[in-house]
Amino acid sequence: MSNERRGPTKVGFQPGGDCDLMQCAANSFLPPIPGITMKTEPMPAEATKIRDESPRTRDDSGKIRVLVIDDHPIMRVGIAAIIQATPDMVAIAQAGNGEDAIPLFEKHLPDITLVDLRLPGMSGVEVIRTLIARHPNAKFVVLTTYEGDEDIHQALEAGARSYIIKGMPHDALVSALRRVHAGGRFLPPPITRALASRLPDSELSARERQVLDLMVGGKSNREIASDLGITEATVKCHVSVILMRLNVNDRTQAVVTALQRGLVHL
Repeated sequence: MSNERRGPTKVGFQPGGDCDLMQCAANSFLPPIPGITMKTEPMPAEATKIRDESPRTRDDSGKIRVLVIDDHPIMRVGIAAIIQATPDMVAIAQAGNGEDAIPLFEKHLPDITLVDLRLPGMSGVEVIRTLIARHPNAKFVVLTTYEGDEDIHQALEAGARSYIIKGMPHDALVSALRRVHAGGRFLPPPITRALASRLPDSELSARERQVLDLMVGGKSNREIASDLGITEATVKCHVSVILMRLNVNDRTQAVVTALQRGLVHL
């Protein structure tokens, strides 16, 4: 039997499909029309902020109510479409940054908040910490492109109950939301393996993180000392500790390892 697709293409997310999360999100939008050149318009500022859908406008009784926080409009709306297409879930609101997400959370008190780590302004980890401090029973699922063990560690330490990579199958997200809503945790095998690879005694102090950030920025020991207002000898001491904790031999290896593990982001 031919695999050629016949008839008009149905636009939108299809439950039970095998696409990953990023593909499913993109599939929630109209495909290009053959033979027609589309003019690219700047994204309105409003599109990167809030989409607030009051639960009073529809019957959400019994459904898992999800707040979606992601700074990419297409990804955010696409993920909301996946949630909307799942019978026992509803996306009650969307936000493009942490500052807008906080009041939306307070307004809706969602069952679960789905949050990216990389956000303008407040990071996803900061959003989780802020809301957990106010609402200790709040439930968070992280959905991100960051795969480093340090990213995962920081998110879980802040209070996230699940950690999903955007390249994973969309079923992982649905399973995570259901598991977390039921009071459990959901960590796919790649996430548990990344955590297992985390070296003991690899935690860096706040000052060591500052030094590492400047190392990644290409600063010399003298420049780091000047920026932080400390002596060059103290910087050398911090660098030695950083190399030891990261289990590397030189500054170049330290920078590469820091980026791979999520200790620093460019």
